[in-house]
Amino acid sequence: MADYKAPLRDINFVLKEFLNSEQHYASLQGCERPDMDVVDAVIGEGAKFAENVVGPIAANGDEQGCKFDGGKVTTPDGFKEAFRQWGEGGWQSLSIPVEEGGQGLPSSIGTVIGEMVGSPSWAFSMYGGLALAPVTCLLNGGTEEQKQRYLPKLLSGEWAGTMCLTEAHCGSDVGLLRTKATRNDDGTYTLQGTKIFISGGEQDMTDNIIHAILARVDGAPEGTKGISLFIAPKYWVNEDGSMGDFNNISCGAIEKKMGLKASATCVMNYDGARAVLLGEENRGLEIMFKLMNAARLGTALQGLAMGEVAYQGAMDYARERLQMRSLTGPKNPDGLADPILVHPDVRRMLLTQKAFIEGQRAFIYWLAQQVDLTRHGSEEQQESATQLLELLTPIAKAFCTETAQEVTYLGMQVFGGHGYIWEHGMERIARDNRISTVYEGTTGIQSLDLLGRKVMGSGGAVLRNFTKLIHKYCEAHKENAAMAEFVEPLAVLNKEWGEVTMAVGEKAMNNADEVGAASVDYLMYSGYIAFAYIWAQMAEVAQRQLADGNDDPLYRGKIKTARFYFQRLLPRTASHKQAMLAGADALMDVAEDELAY
Repeated sequence: MADYKAPLRDINFVLKEFLNSEQHYASLQGCERPDMDVVDAVIGEGAKFAENVVGPIAANGDEQGCKFDGGKVTTPDGFKEAFRQWGEGGWQSLSIPVEEGGQGLPSSIGTVIGEMVGSPSWAFSMYGGLALAPVTCLLNGGTEEQKQRYLPKLLSGEWAGTMCLTEAHCGSDVGLLRTKATRNDDGTYTLQGTKIFISGGEQDMTDNIIHAILARVDGAPEGTKGISLFIAPKYWVNEDGSMGDFNNISCGAIEKKMGLKASATCVMNYDGARAVLLGEENRGLEIMFKLMNAARLGTALQGLAMGEVAYQGAMDYARERLQMRSLTGPKNPDGLADPILVHPDVRRMLLTQKAFIEGQRAFIYWLAQQVDLTRHGSEEQQESATQLLELLTPIAKAFCTETAQEVTYLGMQVFGGHGYIWEHGMERIARDNRISTVYEGTTGIQSLDLLGRKVMGSGGAVLRNFTKLIHKYCEAHKENAAMAEFVEPLAVLNKEWGEVTMAVGEKAMNNADEVGAASVDYLMYSGYIAFAYIWAQMAEVAQRQLADGNDDPLYRGKIKTARFYFQRLLPRTASHKQAMLAGADALMDVAEDELAY
């Protein structure tokens, strides 16, 4: 089992050289503005926590999994102690405003910590991540009294939390939910219903669990217009913040699932649970969607985290595993065979992993800075960042997780037969990552959101906001001969992106199914172009450093990985273009009895 090492050198490249984080943090308003010494210290301690606390419990967490008995969930050995250290270390409150009891650091720093802690065990990181669900809901819709009652122990890690949306008969179509809320005379509500797939709905690590729950108040309209948001604790919380009686919230079962076995995925029953309303009745989705956008970027981060540890394992194995001789002559003449690292196909797999992982890191960290700007930027910056996130959030969630599937499976493939067995950890990583394309909105749902709601819904304006950025970048570097191999194909695809969008839109005017038929290919096509923009910029940074005499292998590697991306991965846009323009007929003209055997 490979030991995870935080990729601090690449993280520093992205933060300091690609994103110029020092200037970014200095420009923010209304939050702590850390200098890079503080950022380095926080990230350094986060790396130690990931390597020394989370890393050692990861494999055992998968092997033991969570146990369910009589409504109680037992987490794997070491998880309770690790979560205690997480809370005591202040990690849960890192990006929460100071006035709300947090440390007030920009959320983009939390993104870096999230990657590192999630890489060795995404299952462990989910407990802390889901505890932030009721925190975010309270910050966006809670009263001062509600915040004072619940936030302190959520932020200390003494309590954890959940996000409760899904019901057995409806997944992403939350308008069909059946959980009912009945008004009580004292201003509280009583909840009756069942939710499924609730991560961390029951566990033995904290004294209390605070549930953020969507439900419909008696007499409310059907559909999404009648959905309200509630806070319901496992044990009632008294006015002074102390725990009261059991609140009729119980776990009916935990799922036996493919991966993330150390994360309890629960069926939760609310049998007369007492709850408090957040915000106004029938307006719960307005609060919840602020959480959902953050959750989608968090799931993109899962793809990066899982891909990083898969790449580390594959790279170590490729250096050590001796098999066959290089076609161009022995590279290890004193050994019986050469390391598989010398073989072209192994290089193809490793470079594919590297290109996607480093592209994901730069892309997600850049989007995390845009989130900073929506909260702490100038009015103009807030508007610009919001528009970019409208377009790029569904791309990040779906493209980063889909490409992470490829990265984690390539990790298994580099190991050959050894990748298929448990002891090396590669198959665990692939299993743990598999859900990332499903929850927080499947790839298909993200794609419909991108093409139908965001791009077509805005008349193309949301897309143009981003393609203008790319156009300006290409124009600024079109005379730079060293950048021609990156800028020229990027400029062509950027122009084509708008043309393809118009072509799909024209088809959709005659047949609405054209949007659904084209959407996934459209999103993947868009993702490859967005990453090309990112990779071109990283190559430019590396070229400048080399020109200044900084002959670091990292810079040479950036340029060569960018070249690999443009030559071997970016051409995939052609097949996605052809598929999306093929139209809906090949999908919709097949009758049901023609699909079945």
